[in-house]
Amino acid sequence: MPILSEYVSAAMNESKFSKLDNGTIYGEIPCCPGVWANEVNLEQCREVLQEVLEEWLIMKLRDHDSLPPVKGIDLNNVVAEA
Repeated sequence: MPILSEYVSAAMNESKFSKLDNGTIYGEIPCCPGVWANEVNLEQCREVLQEVLEEWLIMKLRDHDSLPPVKGIDLNNVVAEA
């Protein structure tokens, strides 16, 4: 599996979900600040959360911002070597 796909998969495995008082599902990835979603059901929340994560990664990589290592995957080393 390519390194970026591994990172996304590992980060998604770190996601936390909760049901809000209004019945919607809130999801976040605590190790990735600002990556969250709020949708009507768990399936949609997972899908949107992954989209948000991917967009967040693109912006972080574009801006040369450091990324948090996830499950031993450190994209900072991969970017530095490129």
